[in-house]
Amino acid sequence: MLVMAMVVAGVVAFPSLGIDRYPKTDLPTVFIRTGYPGAASQEVESEIAQVIEDAVSTVAGIEELRSISSDGSSVVLITFSLARDIDAAVQDVRDVVSAVTNRLPRTVDPPIVQKSDIDSSPVMSIAISGERTPSELYLLADRYVKSVIESSPGVGQVSISGAAERAIKVNIDAKRLAAYQLSIVQVRDALVRQNAEVPGGRVDEGLRERSMRTLGRVANSKDFEDLVIDTVGGASIRLGDLGTVVDGTKEVRTMARLDGKTTVVLSVQRQSGENTVNVIAGVKARLKRSEQLLPKDVRVAVIQDQSRYILSALHEIENHLVSGSILACLTVLMFMRSWRSTLIASIAIPASIIATFAFMKAFGFTLNNMTMLALVLMVGVVIDDAIVVLENVFRLVEEQNMDPFQAAIEGTKEIGLAVLATTISLVIVFLPVSFLSSVTGRMLFEFGVTATVAILISMVISFTLTPMMCSLLLRKPKPKDGTEHSQKTTRQKGIYHLVEVSYMASLRVALKYRFLTMLLCVGTILANIPLYGWVRQDNIPTTWTSPNLKLASLPEKVPHCWE
Repeated sequence: MLVMAMVVAGVVAFPSLGIDRYPKTDLPTVFIRTGYPGAASQEVESEIAQVIEDAVSTVAGIEELRSISSDGSSVVLITFSLARDIDAAVQDVRDVVSAVTNRLPRTVDPPIVQKSDIDSSPVMSIAISGERTPSELYLLADRYVKSVIESSPGVGQVSISGAAERAIKVNIDAKRLAAYQLSIVQVRDALVRQNAEVPGGRVDEGLRERSMRTLGRVANSKDFEDLVIDTVGGASIRLGDLGTVVDGTKEVRTMARLDGKTTVVLSVQRQSGENTVNVIAGVKARLKRSEQLLPKDVRVAVIQDQSRYILSALHEIENHLVSGSILACLTVLMFMRSWRSTLIASIAIPASIIATFAFMKAFGFTLNNMTMLALVLMVGVVIDDAIVVLENVFRLVEEQNMDPFQAAIEGTKEIGLAVLATTISLVIVFLPVSFLSSVTGRMLFEFGVTATVAILISMVISFTLTPMMCSLLLRKPKPKDGTEHSQKTTRQKGIYHLVEVSYMASLRVALKYRFLTMLLCVGTILANIPLYGWVRQDNIPTTWTSPNLKLASLPEKVPHCWE
């Protein structure tokens, strides 16, 4: 009943576990992004980056502080020590940056302080393509796709790239401006002043009040030419007298192509902690509504879907989990040559794995690459304790003809200390992985805890469920030819006998030539020194890249492209 309680808890917890690609990890890096339109990189460095660096250098726990200054933008990167609470560090940085905002140029954009978060990366990319102009595609994507999917549960942000927004361009003729003795600043101030809606306050009507609005927005792009810039000699100088007004788009900074056609790309980011698979499923359901709203010549295509990789990886891991369990049970059957013994040992695998799901739910873990990898590795480990207890009980029943009930008690008592020592040694190996003082250690935290929990549960099963099943399922060997021990035991026949004979032969040789055995062991250990230098080292494995992937080289003005 103790094991059944843990298994039932695991069965209940499994459907509610989140599914993600990687564990939730807060990286110790903070970015400060500041825009300074029209400024050269030297001005950005001296007027923005240097000011912000001097201010944030007083924040505690900084290991590295550097900045990247380019034309029109500044990025200050701060790396904190792992012991520093990253949320508190971000708040300290925000406080310091807000204190020096008045020292920055007036035309600078407000600095944006963000921490590096794996959850902030896009989980889905949607392409909107068709035989339309970039401005039309942007309008359709913004109105009929973005506004529909951004209200889907779990969606944090939807950003559009690949096309420029609509913009009214005012082209001023410098000669006309000089002829009217006006400055470009006067033109800008007039546009700001006459294209704005200003609150008009309230009007008291006795028993009620009314709010007033000043409707000053220009409704049509053609009406911009009628805006009055100034009055000279009683004559009004309008914007159309100084230049032309074009209803166009902003300057193109990104470009996207899908099958050679102009495309708008929507990047979907999920909210922190949300289930990636569920978020993407909700967005796909909303896309059906968007397809009905869009014109027939505009196509919606999902070009990047992180849930497909996650589900595919989990499916593969589940297959390995099942196949590994089957192979482990077949190995027991091959040596024990008893379906009863195989059943007793094989119960430990699903019981340990399923019970672990309950603890994963309690710890707030998700089904990701790290936790599933731990479960796959534990398939061959969780059965070890049960096999050790089973083999000792089986030996007492078969070789000493002991009653199964008494053999279960005596066999577990004999081997209990060894099982405990084996379990503790495995815990000592896997648990410290969770406390590595590095970013990699944070990624492996869920791996180490999940593996440790599975190992400890397997020990509980080997001390409770396994002896109980042995007492009920194991049978005494039937006497043959009137004698009790005339039948050969499992150790004296089959593959078990071959392995034992081979092992005993090698053991005799090792004990006979002790000195050579020691030299061989020492030489093997020392050989790791040169071998370690020959092995290539990297942080993550090298993944296979499709040969059909093409990267397009673009001018510096267009930094992104999908082809």
